[in-house]
Parts: sequence; structure tokens; C-alpha cells
Amino acid sequence: MMKFCNQILCLSLVLSLSMTTLSFAQTCSKYKFSSNNVFDSCNDLPFLYSFLHYTYDSSTGSLHIAYRHTKLTSGKWVAWAVNPTSTGMVGAQAIVAYPQSDGTVRVYTSPIKSYQTSLQEGDLSFNVSGLSATYQNNEIVVLASLKLSQDLGNGGTINTVWQDGSMSGNSPLPHPTSGNNVRTMSTLNLVSGVSAAAGGAGGSSKLRKRNIHGILNAVSWGIMMPLGAIIARYLRVAKSADPAWFYIHVFCQASAYIIGVAGWATGLKLGGDSPGIQYSTHRAIGIALFSLATIQVFAMFLRPKPEHKHRLYWNIYHHTIGYTIIILGVVNVFKGLGILSPKKEWKNAYIGIIVALAVVATLLEAFTWYVVIKRRKLEAKTAQHGASNGARSQYA
Repeated sequence: MMKFCNQILCLSLVLSLSMTTLSFAQTCSKYKFSSNNVFDSCNDLPFLYSFLHYTYDSSTGSLHIAYRHTKLTSGKWVAWAVNPTSTGMVGAQAIVAYPQSDGTVRVYTSPIKSYQTSLQEGDLSFNVSGLSATYQNNEIVVLASLKLSQDLGNGGTINTVWQDGSMSGNSPLPHPTSGNNVRTMSTLNLVSGVSAAAGGAGGSSKLRKRNIHGILNAVSWGIMMPLGAIIARYLRVAKSADPAWFYIHVFCQASAYIIGVAGWATGLKLGGDSPGIQYSTHRAIGIALFSLATIQVFAMFLRPKPEHKHRLYWNIYHHTIGYTIIILGVVNVFKGLGILSPKKEWKNAYIGIIVALAVVATLLEAFTWYVVIKRRKLEAKTAQHGASNGARSQYA
């Protein structure tokens, strides 16, 4: 059982760590604009099937751009922005575009002042000219010229944000707050052409924190807790495993709790760092998990002895809370996978782990009942045989 536990933990760590690489390869260098526009440089943006073509004049601070967003479905808006003050969404100076029912494309500027923005039209903190957009073959192309100030250029490096979302009539709806839609930030050096994910060359620091949060919680609540319950329920049947099963169970559940608390704390920190992005159900389940698990830990200090008259009621409480934690833990791992949107094979891998644990538990359940029933029959037969011998001795 311990070997099985170690194998599951190793597999889960490989699964979780591999969730940190999420991108796709594209190329923009050979693209030809139908309007015969030519740009000095271009970048394949790592998410949302987007590309940025640009020409930068460092002597004047003029930036001529073409933002392309491909593979668009109907009823979608797109946006590209420069953020003069930070690497995030708030403070971004955006250009928004969406196709209209008459076949034209509406394009306008919108300063982002809060996470609750509805992309209202407004002037940006710098001048924008030559604004136009086209929509053809599920691709929007936005053209614009930006006049960046000396400070905004920052040695040629700017913070960029790009995004897409759905429409409700002629009103843009909030963009999704999971998956690739929360990774669309980068810094771009307009002189060298070097682009990096906002927060570091290795990827967004916030994304790394999200992945760490996912790793800790998937391993603790999603794998170790169910494994600890399996150990407690089925190892105890073997008389030779007593009391070793208890200490293994306590070690597994205590480790899961400690790791889970660390994951819960990182989740609270992520929520505090992103006030405009809320995952209410995921957060509520996480708080419930932490609360129930903490109660479970402290209840261990009040555990009556096996022969105590209240032990039955304590067992009912302990099992009810324990199985509730397991169910909520697995559900919340799937909620987290939906938020992180890793590659499909990693979600399938976690499903495989859970299915494997369920199959093992089912087989052990059947075997346990077989052992228990056989043992009870043997004990009943032994008791009956003893009673018969006693009766014969009485009348001998």
C-alpha cells in the first residue's frame, strides 16, 4: 500500500508540474497584408491566436501597428492595448474592435480603469491616428498609429495586453477569467524586438503561482486524502496490520492537510492580487475544505477510546466529515483544472488517477466484505462448537 501511495504521489507531481507549459507555435513573418502594408517587425503572441506587426521610430516615439486576431467565431470582440503603468489590465490603453451585423467593423479606443470595465469608448493617454479594422475569413486586423511619449517608450520597452470576449448585441461582455484569457500579457522591446511574458522571461509570475496552487491542492485534497481513506478502511481488516494502518493513515492525512493548507493560502494570496477576477464556487469550496479539515484535525484530540460508549457517535462524525472532504476535494480539483485550462491529456491523467483509486477501492471493498463474512462465519461456527461441547460436558 505504501508503494502504491508513493507511485500515485510521483505521478501526480509529474502531472501537475507539466501543467506549466501552455503555448502554441505560430509564425507571422510570412504574412502578407491585403492592403500592402509593410512592417519592420512582428511577434507571434503566445495565446489567443494573435499576432502583432509593428514599425517603431525611436526618434519620434511613433509606433505603427497591425494587430491580427485569427480563428474568431461570430459574436466576438478583440482588443490590444499598451499599459503605461503596469503589466496588467487596469491602466491599459486599449483599441477595441468587433464585427457588426452589416459587415463593417467597429473600432475605437477605450481606457481600462478597473476590472469591471465594459470597454466604454474614450480617449487614451496618448494620441492615436489612422485607426481602422477589417474582418475577413474569421480574422480581424486592426491598424493604428500611436504617438508614445518619452516616458511611455521606456527605452523602447512597453507593456502589452491583448484579449477577446463575447458580444451581447453591440455591447462587449466581460472576457473569460480562466485559461489563456488570463495569460495575455507581455513586455515588448520595440527596438530589439524581444518579447517576454509579463513578470519574467520564464512566464508570468502569476501563472506560476496559479500552477503552484494547483499542484499543492491536486496532490493534497485530490489524491492524498482519498488515498488515506482507502488505507484506513481496508488495511485495518488485516489483523497483522494493526496498529500500523492507523499510523500510515494519520501520516497520509496529516501530510495532505499541511500541503492543502499551503495550497489554500496561495489561493487566498492569488485572490488578493486579482480583485477583479473571482471564482466564487472554487473559492467557497476551498474555504469549506480548509474549515472541515481543520475541525477534523482538532477532533482527533477528542477521540474516545474504542470501548467508550460515545465512540460510535465519534466514528459516525469522523467518517461523515472525512468523506465530505474527499468529495469536495475532488470536485474542487476539477474546478481548478477548468480555471487553469491545461492541456487535455493532463486532465485525462488526473481522471485516470481518480478512476484507478476508485477501482482499487471497489476491489478492496469486495475483498473486505469477503474476509469479514468469512471471519464471522468462522467465529459463529467456533462459538456454536464450543456451546455444543459445553452442553455435552454438562450431561456427561
